[in-house]
Amino acid sequence: MAMNLGPGDTAGGDDEPLMEINTTPLIDVMLVLLVMLIITIPIQLHSADLDLPVTKAAPPAEPPEVVRIDIAPDGALRWQDEPVADRAALVARLQAEAARVRPAELHIRPAPGSAYAVFAEVMVEAQRAGLRRMGVAGLERFEPAR
Repeated sequence: MAMNLGPGDTAGGDDEPLMEINTTPLIDVMLVLLVMLIITIPIQLHSADLDLPVTKAAPPAEPPEVVRIDIAPDGALRWQDEPVADRAALVARLQAEAARVRPAELHIRPAPGSAYAVFAEVMVEAQRAGLRRMGVAGLERFEPAR
């Protein structure tokens, strides 16, 4: 900020100083910001061109078969509402399902309070058997046992 005191005549004149703001630095800063904005806009609008594959295949006419595995709070497993005796029986069912021409989609449903270790074990065994289409149903209400 600059201050102009006038010609120095104090005898009969105005004793108030004249105040003026030097706006040159403000204009310089504004021009620099404007130039930076103009330079960076093309960078922000830049997009990558992707050559995505084009397919003419229609979605499957029939929805995939779904196999549901329920996990009870005590760790007991149910395959389509049928109890599974032990881990070996689960592995045998998973391998039989993976051996099919069109394997089913696996939906795992843990009950509230069921142990995460049982859930993880089912997922690992399904992956080992070769099943790749899996989902978790009811996970929003899944609370692992402590």
